[in-house]
Amino acid sequence: MSGVVVRRVTAADGSLLRDLRLRALEDAPAAFASTYAAEVERRQAEWDDRAADGASGPDRFTGLALDGDAGVGLVGGFRNEDDGHHADIDLVSMWVAPSHRGTGVAALLVEAVLDWACDEAQARVVGLWVTRGNTAAQRLYERLGFVETGDVQPLPSDPCKDEVRMVFGLRAPSAS
Repeated sequence: MSGVVVRRVTAADGSLLRDLRLRALEDAPAAFASTYAAEVERRQAEWDDRAADGASGPDRFTGLALDGDAGVGLVGGFRNEDDGHHADIDLVSMWVAPSHRGTGVAALLVEAVLDWACDEAQARVVGLWVTRGNTAAQRLYERLGFVETGDVQPLPSDPCKDEVRMVFGLRAPSAS
């Protein structure tokens, strides 16, 4: 992992974001709410807009893991307006290239979302959905401090599979 850097996407990263997202959907289709078929049809302008949306601000975050110039990981975060699952921010679209799994890249990507959620988004709780049976991902999240809530829902891209809800507490609510 020595050459891997995790950074926030920039507005100029639309093509890189597209490449990483499509690789992720091909590699691990059961881990995402969307499908390769749906995403591959998006115009480049949509990818450019997605990159710009994730590049700054407290409502949306996109993180990239780069090994030199090569994209090897992806993660997202967004402000959750639905308090039914008790999280200010949801961590989404987590993926690490097979060549870099088990090297610590995944933890760096999760930590990037947690740092953004705490510092810029001023969140108290980060939540995520993990596909039931994705043991490696669930263990990673547990090692980093996420806990299961007991909530379960069908995976949007494959309703025959379930997702399990996990949350991470960043800070206690303000006493004021």
